[in-house]
Amino acid sequence: MIGGLYAITRETDDSARLLNEVEAALKGGAAVVQYRDKSGDVARQHEQASELLERCRRYRVPLIINDSLRLADLVDADGVHLGRDDGGIREARIVLGAAKIIGVSCYQSLDLALAAQKAGADYVAFGSFFASVTKPDAPRADCTLLQQASRALRLPIVAIGGITSENAVSLIEAGADAIAVINALFEVPNDIEARARRFADLFIAETED
Repeated sequence: MIGGLYAITRETDDSARLLNEVEAALKGGAAVVQYRDKSGDVARQHEQASELLERCRRYRVPLIINDSLRLADLVDADGVHLGRDDGGIREARIVLGAAKIIGVSCYQSLDLALAAQKAGADYVAFGSFFASVTKPDAPRADCTLLQQASRALRLPIVAIGGITSENAVSLIEAGADAIAVINALFEVPNDIEARARRFADLFIAETED
């Protein structure tokens, strides 16, 4: 269910631009979209998430809501991604139901990932693997963690943090099922579709190898 290019949106009050950028990523092969907005503007978040959900469903790609269980429930998104302070898996499952996707940030900890798996998560995310513009001070994870996790877990593994089409290969080879990307995908608005395709093609090449 979770694999390939996992596109995470940039925060913006320009909803038309946001939709155009995400559609370009979807055309290029994004397999998952996560809506991420830390503004606190509830009306904007609801409007943008609702419109993104409609766009993602045209492409049969799941829309995951970052942090906000309430927003995921309100717009009937395909799932929620929980960080350290975003509530528990059990609560999310009760609110969203059995069919929805619950992802969990596990940072640099295999123990957190094992606990998330036991609690019923659908995927786990590790990072930051490289220097990240979004979270410049985030502690680093390394490929050894991915190798250990791929042996110990039965869940899809997402790698995040400073990932580019050049450094993503080492993460995929180490066991990442998906790579979460923000800036390397969306930083050049007129090149998003091509960038998405380059990321998506890495997984095709890995399968062929």
